[in-house]
Amino acid sequence: MSLSLCLTSLSSSSSPRSHPRIPLLKPRNPAIFPSRKLSKLQPIRSVQEQFDHQQPLSPTTPKWENMLTAAASLYPLYVTAGGVVACVKPSVFAWFVERSPNSYSLSLGLIMLSMGLTLKLRDFFNLFLERPFSILFGCLAQYTIMPTFGLIISKALGLSPSLTVGLILLACCPGGTASNVVTLIAQGDVPLSIVMTICTTLGAVILTPLLTKILAGAYVPVNAAGLSISTLQVVIGPILLGSYMQSMFPEVVKMVTPFSPLFAVLAASLLAGSIFSENVVRLKSSMVSASLASDASPFLKIHSLLSGELGLVMLSVLLLHFAGFFVGYIAAAIAGFGERQRRAISVEVGMQNSSLGVVLATAHFPSPMVALPPAMSAVIMNIMGSSLGFFWRNINPEADGSKQA
Repeated sequence: MSLSLCLTSLSSSSSPRSHPRIPLLKPRNPAIFPSRKLSKLQPIRSVQEQFDHQQPLSPTTPKWENMLTAAASLYPLYVTAGGVVACVKPSVFAWFVERSPNSYSLSLGLIMLSMGLTLKLRDFFNLFLERPFSILFGCLAQYTIMPTFGLIISKALGLSPSLTVGLILLACCPGGTASNVVTLIAQGDVPLSIVMTICTTLGAVILTPLLTKILAGAYVPVNAAGLSISTLQVVIGPILLGSYMQSMFPEVVKMVTPFSPLFAVLAASLLAGSIFSENVVRLKSSMVSASLASDASPFLKIHSLLSGELGLVMLSVLLLHFAGFFVGYIAAAIAGFGERQRRAISVEVGMQNSSLGVVLATAHFPSPMVALPPAMSAVIMNIMGSSLGFFWRNINPEADGSKQA
């Protein structure tokens, strides 16, 4: 845009009378000047606008926006700190846990609303029509790889029915918005990651309840209709509302948007820490009463805690996300996508919307242990995803061979 403005100003300021006309030479090889092809490319404004707050700090950006950007980028640190606090002093989250599940649903709805404020549906559909194959492939990988490995891992580790349902529910959730940030860090295809997140989130109204019913229905009763309605209320509704607000009140949304990422990551960290603290209290009490005396050393308590159900949950969640990252990358490579697309699909498949899993688990299943795998995922997934992103950041993606279809 700035280049076109400069060219316009120069052409308008020049006078046709003060300069002689110089005939332009016609190039012998028109292929060197592909201006017609370039003119057909349509700018994807929503993709750029959604990541204006996540781009590297620019000298033209106000200082306070740079501070918000830096604070929002520490999302993995916030989630990890919340998990540590939940283990050491669970009572910190008691005020939020006591108001569940309404507090959980409200926080997730606000997170999705902040996502919708940065979304232009028109540009989203335009990008989908330009690259249907890569987007559909990524969505198919999301809803096949993770649910399959969720069932395999739960059976291989012999998880209890409640934990099995929780892991399967997590595996059937759509991609999370944190995957977009990790894809940006990993030098992946950010537009592809954004559209995949939106598509899998919209598809979660049907696919998450249906897959959970099919895979976990043998362990506990699953109310697929209730899961679908809850997903529609706390995910799709806020996203569409945010997109509507952006089109109707652009100036107000423009003022609020710089604060949205930081608010979203803090709300997600609070949600994960609250669920984790609720289950840690239960696990600690059962562990101490069963095996350890009150004067046991902290190391023995931690060892006993990790060797029990909590350790199994951590291992199962770690294996699930590792399978998503690894198999997602291999599947994209087999399909012939370029390196940037492989990274985007790998990150998108491996990172789930764990907050949605927490809300659905607390609202529709009587056992609080069902929510433990999604809550643990918020910590483990972000540590793994961020580590993978920074690893890929030091490896330049291939410049050629990118498949955009």
